Amino acid sequence: MSVSNLTESQRRAVDELFRRLAPVADELGELFVARGHELALVGGSVRDVFLGRIGNDLDLTTDARPEQVLEIVKDWADAVWTIGIDFGTVGVRKGGWLLEITTYRTESYDPASRKPDVEYGDTLDGDLARRDFAVNAMAVRLPSHEFVDPHGGLPDLAAKVLRTPASPEQSFDDDPLRMLRAARFASQLGFSVDAGVVEAMAEMAGRIEIVSAERIRDELDKLLLGARPRAGLSLLVETGLAAHVLPELPKLRLEIDEHHRHKDVYEHTLIVLEQAIGLETGGPDRVLRWAALLHDIGKPKTRRNEPGGRVSFHHHEVVGAQMTKKRLTELRFPKDVVADVSRLVELHLRFHGYGTAGWTDSAVRRYVRDAGHLLERLHKLTRADCTTRNKRKAAALSRTYDQLEERIARLAEEEELAKIRPELDGNEIQEILGLPPGPVIGQAYKHMLEIRMDEGVIGKEAARESLLKWARDNDLLP
Repeated sequence: MSVSNLTESQRRAVDELFRRLAPVADELGELFVARGHELALVGGSVRDVFLGRIGNDLDLTTDARPEQVLEIVKDWADAVWTIGIDFGTVGVRKGGWLLEITTYRTESYDPASRKPDVEYGDTLDGDLARRDFAVNAMAVRLPSHEFVDPHGGLPDLAAKVLRTPASPEQSFDDDPLRMLRAARFASQLGFSVDAGVVEAMAEMAGRIEIVSAERIRDELDKLLLGARPRAGLSLLVETGLAAHVLPELPKLRLEIDEHHRHKDVYEHTLIVLEQAIGLETGGPDRVLRWAALLHDIGKPKTRRNEPGGRVSFHHHEVVGAQMTKKRLTELRFPKDVVADVSRLVELHLRFHGYGTAGWTDSAVRRYVRDAGHLLERLHKLTRADCTTRNKRKAAALSRTYDQLEERIARLAEEEELAKIRPELDGNEIQEILGLPPGPVIGQAYKHMLEIRMDEGVIGKEAARESLLKWARDNDLLP
């Protein structure tokens, strides 16, 4: 199919791409042709053109081997990198464009290995046939601008459906990670998944075990940061894939929540995730979304049947935080992400004590201090966690949290809550007690921090007297 076979709107999209990309695309294409090689824009870069999303990162494919690609671009590119060269990919920067040029290839998994075996191919059609979905198996040859679509990707794009170029069974056997990609694209693009593809995902779900934790993490992360994560997560659960990559999620379907207001904790979790997304500012928030997804995963382990047919989940936030840390660590997330998400899960119920008993200023200070840099995210997670259908109750919870935020703001103005420190620093404590640095000074510092949290600012002299009394009570002074 050539560009002339496209509809008017599709032709305009291609023309806009090459208006922006020229002369980079044509220059590079001519360089490859001059050396006797082919070059084509391919995959997501072509798909996104028809979706009206033209970025500066482009994927290209060629029959040239990586060492030949390096030779062709060495005097043309502004920068070259070879981090993916073992998989046939050479990275190139030209002006504001970032290009990844990959040799035609096929790849498959040995049953005993977590790494795919990569073999180079010789034709563009062969390369497109091995790609994950038909919407990603379109190409535009360079520099001729010939549009190539052997697997009907353009009609699929119009129908917003995901099909595999080969049979789903063959495609997923070649690379099981494609099953997760189907869920990811359902989230990112809002596409439905062909019934045959869904059936193959369910039958072959266990095959995902061969894929490395890092590759699974990347797909799950992209799914969760997509525009419609519920669609992708639901597909993972329904096909059984979630049981292998995020087993805590499907287990929530078995747990009715303590208020009997929701279908189950799984449904509640998806609603909390959607409501947290609705509170985001400045784009997708990885930490907030993962915390929303995992905030109740401790409930199955802590479920108890209570008198009157009620169900309780006491301390599920503590258990959930431990489970969150374990799961995210196994998925090889960075330590700061693991720590932040786990902390939010641990703190997500803290607010409910404020609504039932009221808090002193000391309790508000502790809430802020314990949340630290996560305070704004904790505000959003706590608000998102209200999924009651009782409008009166929901309004009351919202008003109560408004009051807490107002108190935090007032105290913050007065005391700089986020920077609370004892009124006496370590050097002053040593001088007053006449002791050298050591464990006792550390204990004294913690005591003075408790005084600061409980009583606020009391002044240096009162702080000194409190320290001396503590020291005498603990037999630290004559």
